[in-house]
Amino acid sequence: MIANIFSAISLFVLGFIEKVGYFGVFLLMALESANIPIPSEVIMPFSGFLVSQGHFNIWILVLVGALGNLFGSLISYFIALLVGKPLINYLERVPFFADDYRKAERFFSRHGSASVFWGRMLPIIRTFISFPAGIFKIPIGKFSFLTFSGSLIWSGFVALIGFYLGENWSALETYFCKFDYLIAVVIVFVIGFYIYHKIKSRK
Repeated sequence: MIANIFSAISLFVLGFIEKVGYFGVFLLMALESANIPIPSEVIMPFSGFLVSQGHFNIWILVLVGALGNLFGSLISYFIALLVGKPLINYLERVPFFADDYRKAERFFSRHGSASVFWGRMLPIIRTFISFPAGIFKIPIGKFSFLTFSGSLIWSGFVALIGFYLGENWSALETYFCKFDYLIAVVIVFVIGFYIYHKIKSRK
């Protein structure tokens, strides 16, 4: 089921990029960073393959991909900034979460910049890192710079792999898909452990 959905999304991405070009890359990368499940692990490697076919310039492509990520991330950032205050007010009234929220706030105040930068280069996490950045109010200038820098590295990395693999670029999709599953399992495990620990401590 998941594989079929992923395959359908991939086919849409390939056709869209071939028809729309650079703007298609920009829009798809923006949607990914705005939390729409369109994998950059398909967008950029395929676009890198098109570079090898003479359809794109690698430098323009990488820049467009990073700018798309920045645009989508700013959308998520401002959404989090708007809903952050009501969420904070709620969490501060709930003993179950209040202490952990304050710990998370302290963590982000110390390590938020590194989290935004490195998070842009990790599948799944890169899509959602804008939310905590907005909720914990990382300055917009710093957020934009770190997001663009991390996205530039990521876009360049996967685009170049697609370029060098050529017609075999889709082989990369399988490896990234397995890595996505691994990260998803780790996230689910951590959330499950957190809930279990909280329930056990309350008892």
